[in-house]
Amino acid sequence: MASQQTTTRARGGNPLVDWSLAANTGAFLVRGGPAVPRDEAQRAVRELRELTVDAERHVRELTGLGADLPLLPGDVVDRPGWVRAAASGLDELTSRALTGEAEPKAGPFTPLVAGGAGVQTGVVLAFLGARVLGQYDPFGGEDRAGRLLLVAPNVVTAQRAMGVHGRDFRMWVCLHECTHRLQFTAVDWLRDYFADEVGLLVGGLADTEGLATVVGRLPDAVREARRSKDDGSLALAELLQSPKQREVFDRLLALSTLLEGHADYVMDAVGPDVVPSVATIRRRFTVRRKGGGLLDRLLRSLLGVDAKIKQYALGAAFTRHVVDAVGMAGFNAAWTSPNTLPTRAEIRDPRAWVRRVHG
Repeated sequence: MASQQTTTRARGGNPLVDWSLAANTGAFLVRGGPAVPRDEAQRAVRELRELTVDAERHVRELTGLGADLPLLPGDVVDRPGWVRAAASGLDELTSRALTGEAEPKAGPFTPLVAGGAGVQTGVVLAFLGARVLGQYDPFGGEDRAGRLLLVAPNVVTAQRAMGVHGRDFRMWVCLHECTHRLQFTAVDWLRDYFADEVGLLVGGLADTEGLATVVGRLPDAVREARRSKDDGSLALAELLQSPKQREVFDRLLALSTLLEGHADYVMDAVGPDVVPSVATIRRRFTVRRKGGGLLDRLLRSLLGVDAKIKQYALGAAFTRHVVDAVGMAGFNAAWTSPNTLPTRAEIRDPRAWVRRVHG
């Protein structure tokens, strides 16, 4: 169930999206998952919960991050549970972002606008809820201190579809998500920095003047996005932004690419001693990421999922190059402060980041 805090924000404090309606819509629409024998389902849930502790221990040994933090299990959820958790975390993030001068003014049509956005967001969450394997939400959990989620039916579905070893695959997924948890818990400034950057990005769109400007740029932006050689959804998003918003967008995109690529690198670099079939899993998983029917591929493109897949590859290539050049300790210089994070250009040219940070 959505918390009373979430419902209150959606109806009164956050005029952009009714997050309670988004959670209920997404949970209603999301498919239930595969039919699995009870003993197999129980084994998958038990292993996912237990493996997060072992996985994070391996990630710490490889990366050198978070050695003094407690080792905690993850939360195993079903698809509706992930939808509700994602809506709650997004509510917390946007509520933090839309405060002070950035907070939009409520008007007579606020409930209608927020309700419509809630339904649309719920549809998106339902689509993603049938595909997401796991997630670390820095703003989730009872005390909003962060929550690691593993979506059991999706992990089982993917493992069966690829025909890979069950325990190996579950450990592999846990390695990725535990890397994300360490990024936000071991790097003490990252959570607030991310929230502040999101606030800067969405704050300009929260007022009527900002929205009118976006609408006015839309025809030209669509034409330019069609000509773009890069991902169309990213190109369109950039062209709809003001110059200041584009700077923030670049920083957030670079950060997201770093986080995803670093986690992708780690889940493979831990190696066959921990995940014996890691090479087979990576090969088949890469093929699976590109698959899907026509409708599925269209929806992924519209939602920016394909752009996210490109982020994994770019970020992993950046991480691999830097680690090869200056070692893991040298790579960890990226977590020193916001100023040492790679820029969007440096993600594509890791040698430039090494020169800037390591001289």
